[in-house]
Amino acid sequence: MPVKAIGDYKFPSKSAQELYGDDQLVHVWWKGNLWFCAAACFRAPKAMSWGDFWNALVVPFMSGDPDFDPNHAFSFDVGGQPITPDPSASLESLGVFHKCVIGMTA
Repeated sequence: MPVKAIGDYKFPSKSAQELYGDDQLVHVWWKGNLWFCAAACFRAPKAMSWGDFWNALVVPFMSGDPDFDPNHAFSFDVGGQPITPDPSASLESLGVFHKCVIGMTA
């Protein structure tokens, strides 16, 4: 259903990339997991390695699910494109960008 505005929308975005400097917002969605029904959002530097991102941000959050095993071989995708993350690769080099969604499947 289309929305009709009654006036001009002239408000700057509160989550534009320019506001985050070298950081970015990264969403992580555990597909098919009933414990987490939506993607979690993390603020992370573009240059952060996948290993640091996984261990410092994702694992502590996902550990809220009693069935989570950080050593499980998950499949990952960025925007629907499969990736095989190298722990030493930067988020940027893996194709992760501001406000993208990293999908993970058990």
